[in-house]
Amino acid sequence: MAEHERLRVAVIVGSTRNGRFGPTVAGWFTARARRRGDLEVDLVDLVEAGLPQTLTDEGEPLPGAVADLAVRLAAADAFVVVTPEYNRSFPAPLKTAIDWYYEEWQAKPVAFVAYGRESGGLHAIDQLRQIFTELHAVPLRDAVSLPRYWNLFAADGTWPKAAADCNTAATAVLDRLSWWARALRDARAARPYVP
Repeated sequence: MAEHERLRVAVIVGSTRNGRFGPTVAGWFTARARRRGDLEVDLVDLVEAGLPQTLTDEGEPLPGAVADLAVRLAAADAFVVVTPEYNRSFPAPLKTAIDWYYEEWQAKPVAFVAYGRESGGLHAIDQLRQIFTELHAVPLRDAVSLPRYWNLFAADGTWPKAAADCNTAATAVLDRLSWWARALRDARAARPYVP
């Protein structure tokens, strides 16, 4: 597939907590995505992005870290948010990161990979779908849910073969994300999206 035909997917690691498991989950999912010939993956770690916690007011200049990440998000055709579930929700730094941007999310698909206790992050995903809908993004119905994630990964962070159903879910999510990303990219090219 030609370089210009490949879809650009930003995989966002939503946890910034010390001792976080997010990079392990993101690494597993990103490795699966990179095996596909139709995707170009940009791994966005919110720890490395260094976004300020306090949002600026309208008309104020954007901090450098916010402007730098805006370029990467704007270049993406699709997003995958990797998030833990804390207290039936998602981490505050992820919400702040989402709120820094608006046009960058519009008319682009968003998939979710969540991990948590028994719910596997589904409560966090439900809330994120509402937020991204408000931002005129297109949240996918299907997601990857990793209940009791500590049982799914080996001590070295590798993915055990016993978790074949999660691998199947990841493949399905990537297939649907690619479909929506291509359809929406073509639609944005034909006519600008106006919220």
